[in-house]
Amino acid sequence: MTEKGEKALLPAGMVDLLPPEAAQESAAISRILDLFSACGYQRVKPPMLEFEETLFDGAGAALSQQTFRLMDPLSQRMMGLRADMTTQVVRIAATRLSGEPRPLRLCYAGQVLRVKGNQLRNDRQIAQVGAELIGSESSGADAEIIALAASALEKVGVTRLSVDIALPTLVPAIARTLGLSPSESADLREALDRKDAAAVKAISKEHGKLLSALLRAAGPVERAVAALSRLTVPEDAQEELERLLAVVERLRELKPDLRITVDPTEHRGFEYQTGVSFAFFARGVRGELGRGGRYAARAAGGCFEPATGVTLYMDSLLRALPEPDAPSRVYLPAGHDPKIAAALREKGFVTLAGHDPVGEDRKEARRMACDYWLSGETLRKVEEN
Repeated sequence: MTEKGEKALLPAGMVDLLPPEAAQESAAISRILDLFSACGYQRVKPPMLEFEETLFDGAGAALSQQTFRLMDPLSQRMMGLRADMTTQVVRIAATRLSGEPRPLRLCYAGQVLRVKGNQLRNDRQIAQVGAELIGSESSGADAEIIALAASALEKVGVTRLSVDIALPTLVPAIARTLGLSPSESADLREALDRKDAAAVKAISKEHGKLLSALLRAAGPVERAVAALSRLTVPEDAQEELERLLAVVERLRELKPDLRITVDPTEHRGFEYQTGVSFAFFARGVRGELGRGGRYAARAAGGCFEPATGVTLYMDSLLRALPEPDAPSRVYLPAGHDPKIAAALREKGFVTLAGHDPVGEDRKEARRMACDYWLSGETLRKVEEN
C-alpha cells in the first residue's frame, strides 16, 4: 500500500463524509432541530465522554457492551464514549432540569461511537438527532413523538415513509399467565420472532390460539386494529393492548397520510422499552431511519418517571434523500469588488475568490468547476460562446 493509501485508511466502521453529503447532513440536522424547537422541544448538548457509572445508569446498561472505555487521567475513574444520547438526556432531566415542570420536552443532535456495527448499520460512528418527552404517561405523548418524527423526516425530503409500531411488553404480559419456565419463555419469544405459528402453538398450548391470532394481526394498520380489537387477552395484557390501540387512533388523527403497520409481537431492538415502540422506514432505503418508544427514565431521588422518545439516524436518512441541488458557483478574479461579491452571495451564489492574476479568468473558472465568472461588474456564463 502506498503512503497516500495508508494515510487514507480508516478503522472499520469509520467513514469520511465528503461534499456535498457533509453539507446535506448538516442542513438536514438544522431543519429537524428547527421543527423540534417549534414544537416546544428545547435543545440540550451533553458531552461526548461521561463517567461510566452515570452513562450506564438505568436503560444505559443495555449499551454497556457497545461502549468504548478509557481511563480519565485526572480523576483515575473509568469513562465511556457515548454509544447513544438518550441516556444522557435522561440524566440531564433528572439532575440539572429536575425542577422543571413536566412533561419536559428536550431535543439533541450529536455523534455517537459504538464498538461494532451490525448487519443493517456497519458504521460505528453515527450522527443522531432525537427528541425526548419526559414525565407523561398519556398515550397522546406516544402519538406526539411518532408524529413529530414523521413530520421531521418529511420536512427534510423523505418520501414513501412508513412507521412500524410494536408493543414489546404485550407478549411478556400474556406469557406471565402461562406459567412457562424461563427456557420455554425464551423459546416462545424466538418462535414469535421467526413468525413460526406451529412452534408458537406447540409451546403455548391452550393459549396457542391467542398468540397465533396476534401473529396474524400483524400488518397494515386498518387490518391490525380490526383484528386486535376483537381479541380477548388476559387482564394483565388488556391495558397494554388498549394503550396500543389508543396511540394508533391518535396518530392517525395527527398524521392521516402516514403509512402505518402494526406488529404486536415484535420486540427485537426494543429490549429496554416499556410500552409502545416504533421504527421508521422509507421504501427502497436500507436500514431504519429512526426508532424509539416508551421507557422508564431515572428521576431525581432514584425513582423513575415515564418517558417516550425517538432517535433519528442520519446515515440512513441521507440514503433516503434526493441528491441535493448544487448552488451556482462564481469565480471572482483577483482584485474583484468585494461589494459585488457580497451581493452575489446574498442572491444565493457560491463565490470562489482568486488571489493572483491568471492568464484567462474564464479558463480558471472552468478549472475550478464554476458555472460563472465575474468580468468587471458583469456575471458571465463559463460555457457561453
